[in-house]
Amino acid sequence: MFTGIIEELGTVTAVDERGDSVALTVRGPLVVSDAQHGDSISVSGVCLTVVEQTPETFTAFVMKQTLDMSAHGSLRSGDRVNLERAASVGDRLGGHIVQGHIDGTATVLETDDGDGWRRVRFTLSPELSPLVVDKGSVAIDGVSLTVSAVSPESTARDAAWFEVSLIPETLAATTLGARVPGDRVNVETDVLARHVRRMLRLDAAAGAPGAPVGVEAR
Repeated sequence: MFTGIIEELGTVTAVDERGDSVALTVRGPLVVSDAQHGDSISVSGVCLTVVEQTPETFTAFVMKQTLDMSAHGSLRSGDRVNLERAASVGDRLGGHIVQGHIDGTATVLETDDGDGWRRVRFTLSPELSPLVVDKGSVAIDGVSLTVSAVSPESTARDAAWFEVSLIPETLAATTLGARVPGDRVNVETDVLARHVRRMLRLDAAAGAPGAPVGVEAR
């Protein structure tokens, strides 16, 4: 589990193809300082397992499914990534509960700079748009953010969007400060929203649309 509070900006140093997966090596001295084989590190929102490490780098495998559904398939040597170590019992939960299991990607639609801050609008797939709500939580490239606006309910599903507002600290300390229209980012919606959707679908499949959530149709 993670909190969505980025600890370090890392740099990809190698992307080695291994069949239909890749071995991703990232330089991140801070997160590697106490890392051990098998530890979990969030790399731009994707939970990866350390398989090798040096005093300044770690290597993790990225499987085909992750490459297909995330923006990691386009990572190249020299790219910057957001890094966070797994949370420990007793840590402050400064962001929100982030699992590191992304739901897919969003695309930067437009940006608008204010006095030190930036508004960013993203387009989202029809499948994910119902899971992003105004003033709810969302993780973008591993960064815990509050949704500041969503498209009206009358908007067609395939044109849905949502917005976040980025403060100077977030712009400086994460990769989001370098994002421009057209860029793809990893998205993890709120885990509670995903569970509610799953229960509603099960109720509907059981033949009881509108039945109390989680109650099996009789």
